[in-house]
Amino acid sequence: MIDNQPRTKNLEQHKLLHTPQAISSRLDHGFSYSYLRDFIYGAIDGTVTTFAVVAGVTGAHLQISVVIILGLANLFADGFSMAISNYLGTRADEQLHHKIRLQEYEHIQIFPEGEKEEIRQIFSRKGFTDGELEHAVSVITSDVERWVNTMLQEEHGIPLKSPKPLKAALVTFSAFVLVGSLPLLPFLWNWLTGFLILEPFQWSASGAAFAFFAVGSLKGRYVEQKWYRSGTETLLMGGSAAALAYWVGLMLRNLVV
Repeated sequence: MIDNQPRTKNLEQHKLLHTPQAISSRLDHGFSYSYLRDFIYGAIDGTVTTFAVVAGVTGAHLQISVVIILGLANLFADGFSMAISNYLGTRADEQLHHKIRLQEYEHIQIFPEGEKEEIRQIFSRKGFTDGELEHAVSVITSDVERWVNTMLQEEHGIPLKSPKPLKAALVTFSAFVLVGSLPLLPFLWNWLTGFLILEPFQWSASGAAFAFFAVGSLKGRYVEQKWYRSGTETLLMGGSAAALAYWVGLMLRNLVV
């Protein structure tokens, strides 16, 4: 027998979310940009690069102080570099969007009939015909701001809201340092305390694996995928990069005198 209780509960939730007042409030507020991509980008790269340092130094049989110095230098220097790169890339997108917006304003001012024809063809491809098509064109082109916004979305595929460059950079840097520090923690523990962890490299590898799986699991919960499947996927992909880093460290260990 099929249990209809979950379906009924979901239906009631959807009804509450789709009252005229709820819809109006949601549209007025607009959508908010998710910085999940920036978090995953920083967390995975931070874990891989830090583990690469640990693997390389451990493979070369260098002192624990070298692991810590190079690991911390990597965490903050490379993390800052990634944050700056993300800031500049996001800022470039923001500037490009602004440039295209100004171009659309200029095109409307110079040749409005041509821009109206673009709107006409866009909505014709959406299924509007005859009188309803001309009405849609008239409504959209009666307001320049609405007109330009429509061109940005429909012609150029540009969202009306974009990420804040500084916030994207801070999310990337924070994720890089916080998550990327996990492979370094066993060595820091041995250095700072008198309670030594045996085989710290194995603990470091376990920390890296945990970081990959945890980041993937969080992503899965956020995008409503099975957390263990998303975690395993991230573990396999991040683990392959970490394994490559370890292999390179082993291959180069003979370079150390």
